[in-house]
Amino acid sequence: MNWRLGCLCLSLMLSACSHTPTVNPAVSNGNNGSGNINSGSSGNYASNESRVQAAAKINMQLGLGYLREGNLPIAKEKLERARSEDPHNPEIHGAMALLDERLGKDKDADKEYRTALDLDSHDPAMLNNYAVFLCSHGRTDEGVRYFEEAATNPLYPTPWAAYTNAGVCMRAVHRDADAAQRFARALRANPAYSEAVYQASDLDFQQQKLADARFRIDVFLLTNPSTPDLLLLAYRIAQAQNDAGAQQRYGARLGQEFPNSDQAHALAASKLNPG
Repeated sequence: MNWRLGCLCLSLMLSACSHTPTVNPAVSNGNNGSGNINSGSSGNYASNESRVQAAAKINMQLGLGYLREGNLPIAKEKLERARSEDPHNPEIHGAMALLDERLGKDKDADKEYRTALDLDSHDPAMLNNYAVFLCSHGRTDEGVRYFEEAATNPLYPTPWAAYTNAGVCMRAVHRDADAAQRFARALRANPAYSEAVYQASDLDFQQQKLADARFRIDVFLLTNPSTPDLLLLAYRIAQAQNDAGAQQRYGARLGQEFPNSDQAHALAASKLNPG
């Protein structure tokens, strides 16, 4: 099963730190010359504890930036320093969990996620990230439970994403009826969420519910921007229905609206090599 949605959820912190942050000089006076931020004197306006916490946050941001760039040794150095400076910050433990996953240290990643949730059990983003981790490691029931806990948290701004993730998790273990229920919840929460439309329609397509799948996509496309995934899926559904005219329309839109997408390239390749 495609875990692209899960990857998006796990990368939220990374995308927020895609560039090396600009360090406030008032905080960075403690730089020891090696590129690490420590808790040296930064003025009389803040307590030592707040300076340490600020330094830890900056090191976390630096670590996440290096993690995004794939520089794992430096990311590890920054994040471990951040954790030593502020061991009670759940975001730092969540960042360490992402690093441990990249390093293939799954037991350590699990421990870091649990520590983060022990420190803040109501953080919906952390619940969602841990759920992705669990589902990607075959712990479906645990993962779905955390997804749904995130989705029902009033502080979580996108519950439809968590419900969709829960459905993807269930599809991965062929619990298709349960997956369909989660996709339906996602679409009730936000009918304009394209990923839920795609997942629900792809499941219908897999189950040969061609009319249902195509109707859902067509209704969505009437009032919402298209996506390359939806257009390619619609093309494949029309192909299965032997509807050459619809195939041509969906294929043309895909080529015109997303000419450089992987989906457009895949469709072009399939036409050149139909076998």
